[in-house]
Amino acid sequence: MSANTYIQEEYDIVVVGAGHAGCEAALAAARLGFKTILFTISMDSVALMPCNPNIGGSSKGHLVREIDALGGEMGKNIDKTYIQSKMLNVSKGPAVHSLRAQADKVEYTKHMRLTLQNTDNLTLRQAEVTELLYEEVEFNGSKNVNLDNSTDVNQEFCQLGSEASVTTKKIIKGVKTFSGATYLAKAVVLCTGTYLKARCIYGDVVNHTGPNGLQAANGLSDSMSDAGIFIRRFKTGTPARLDKKTIDFSKMEEQKGDEKIVPFSFTNTEEDIKRDQISCWLTYTNEKTHQIIKDNIDRSPLFSGFIEGTGPRYCPSIEDKVMKFPDKNRHQLFIEPEGEFTNEMYMGGMSSSLPEDVQYAMIRTVPGLENVTIIRNAYAIEYDCINAVNLDASLEFKSFEGLFSAGQLNGSSGYEEAAAQGLMAGINAARKLQGKEPIILDRSQGYIGVLIDDLVTKETFEPYRMMTSRAEYRLLLRQDNADLRLTDIGHEIGLIDDERYEAFCTKRNQINAEIERVSEIMVGANKKVQEFLEAHNSTPLKTAASLAELIRRPELDYEALAELDPDREAVGPLSSEVIEQINIDIKYEGYITRQKQQVEHFKKMEKRLIPADINYDDVSNLRKEARQKLNQVRPASLGQASRISGVSPADVSVLMIYLTAKS
Repeated sequence: MSANTYIQEEYDIVVVGAGHAGCEAALAAARLGFKTILFTISMDSVALMPCNPNIGGSSKGHLVREIDALGGEMGKNIDKTYIQSKMLNVSKGPAVHSLRAQADKVEYTKHMRLTLQNTDNLTLRQAEVTELLYEEVEFNGSKNVNLDNSTDVNQEFCQLGSEASVTTKKIIKGVKTFSGATYLAKAVVLCTGTYLKARCIYGDVVNHTGPNGLQAANGLSDSMSDAGIFIRRFKTGTPARLDKKTIDFSKMEEQKGDEKIVPFSFTNTEEDIKRDQISCWLTYTNEKTHQIIKDNIDRSPLFSGFIEGTGPRYCPSIEDKVMKFPDKNRHQLFIEPEGEFTNEMYMGGMSSSLPEDVQYAMIRTVPGLENVTIIRNAYAIEYDCINAVNLDASLEFKSFEGLFSAGQLNGSSGYEEAAAQGLMAGINAARKLQGKEPIILDRSQGYIGVLIDDLVTKETFEPYRMMTSRAEYRLLLRQDNADLRLTDIGHEIGLIDDERYEAFCTKRNQINAEIERVSEIMVGANKKVQEFLEAHNSTPLKTAASLAELIRRPELDYEALAELDPDREAVGPLSSEVIEQINIDIKYEGYITRQKQQVEHFKKMEKRLIPADINYDDVSNLRKEARQKLNQVRPASLGQASRISGVSPADVSVLMIYLTAKS
C-alpha cells in the first residue's frame, strides 16, 4: 500500500475564517496584488450574520464608512442588500449621527461571496484549518518581553503576559488543514470569529457547534496554545427567531425607514440605491415577562455557572437586564425582518440562554407575540479568543513574525468591529510583504484607530463594543467626513483607484473653496436682508456680516441663504454631501478648532517614541504594576503608555523623565 499523499500549495497570504473580518482581510490582500487564499469552515458562513440582521448603528456606522473610505467592501455590500435604512441620533449633533441599515441576510452573504470569488488573486476554499506552521529562531530584539511573574499582580495577568516571555522568535510558514493538506505562506491572518471550540447553549442543552448550527473549529486553538498564544473563553448570545405569520403587528409600533437614503459607500448616491423599504416593529416586555424570568433564573446557564465565558456588558441577555435592573418594568424589543423573502423575524433586545419552554413562556407575554411560533431558539455561544494586548498596533502578534489576528478572536464583538480589524490586518500583512511600514491609524484619525488602540493597549475582560463615547475626538471623527479623513490613506495604500480619488479631490476642493467664498461675501443691514432674517425667525443685523457668520446661526444654513448670495448661480450645483460639509464646518468651527488643538497635544505624546529595546527594570520609581503592564504591552509611544490600564499619570511622568535623560 502506498503512503498517503497530501496536497501542498503555496500562497503569499493565508486568511483563516471568512466572516466579516476575513472577507475584508482577504479582499485587501488580493487587491494589493498578493496571491491569497481564504479558508471558511463552510461556504454558508461567508459574511454570515448569525445575530442581528443589520449593519451600522451608533458608532458602528462610523466604522463602516471608514472601511469604505479606505477601500474596504462592507459599505458597498450593505448598499446592495439593505431592506431598510435609518440615520440614528439625528436630534443630536453631527458627531453622533450614525447610519444603520437592515440587511437581507441571505443576499448580503451571497453578494459578498460573489465579490470574493470574482476578485483576482483570491481563492475561496472550504476547509478547517487546524494547525499553524512556523519555525523558531534565536531572538533578542524588540518583540522579546521579559516578564517577571513574581510581581504582586493578579494571577490571570501573569498568565496573559506569559506569551511574551520568549527567548525565540516564531516565523509563520503557513497552515495545515484537517485533511492534512498544507498551505505555505509568508503571512497568515487569523479571523476565526466565534468558531474556536464553540458550543451553543440554552438551558441544559449543549450543542458543540458554531453559530447557526454550523461546524465548530476544534483543532486550531490547541495549535495556537502550543505555539505560546494564551487562549481564553468569551461568550455572546442571540435572540430567538420568530414566525412572521404568527405575530400580531397591530399591537406594536411600526418603525419605518428614512425617506432620504444615505449610502454607506461614498461611491454611491441616493439614486443609485433607492428602493422600497420594509418596516420593523417596536414592542416591550412587561412585569409578567420579568416574573417568568425571575421564577426560572436558576435554570439559566448564565446564572448557574454552567457557562464559563465572559459575556458582553453592552449587549446583555434579557436575564441580565431583568436581574440587574429590577427597577425597570419594561424593556424595548425590536422585531426585525431577516430578509425580503423569509418569514423569520429577529427579536432584538431579547438575547437569552434560558430553556426552550421558558423562552416560549416569556416571549408569549409580549404584546403582539401571544400566539407566536419560534423558528429558532435563542442561545448563548462560548468560544476561544485571545487577549489583544499580545498584538502590535498593526495587529501582528508580538511573539510571531507574519501572524496577524482580527475580529472576535481579538476579544471584540460586532460585525463592523470585525470588518475594520480585518481590513487593517489584511493591509498590514500585504505591506509586510511589500517591505513597507504598517498602516496604523491613531485615535485622532478614525474610530478604527480608537478600536484597535483600545484592544491592543487596554485590557478587555469582556467582548469589546465600539461606542461614540470611546472616541475623545468624536467631533472630528464624524461619519459624514470619513472620506475626507481617510481617502488619502486609502489611495496611498492602493485600495482607492485613481478615478475614485480624483472624484474625491474634486469634492474636497469644492468644500474648501465654497467655505472660503462665503466667508468673504458680506451682506449689509439693508431692508432685503432684514426682511429675509425676519422671515426665518432670525435676529436682525446691526452691522454688515459675512454669509458664513449667518450660516452659524442655528435657524439658517447654506441653502437658505442662497437668495442673499449674489454669486451663487456662478458656483453651479453642489452635491448634498458637499453642502452638508459646508454647513457643519462653518456652524461648528469654534468647537472643531478647539478639538484640533487637543489633537495637537495628543500628537506630541504619540510622537514621543519609546525605544523598542527599553528595559523597564532600569526605570527607577516605576510601580511594580506599571512595570508589569509596560513589559507586556510594550507601548510604542508615551501616548500609548498613558492609556494602559494600571499605568498612572505619575508613571508616565517618571517614564518621560527617564527618556529625556537618555536622549
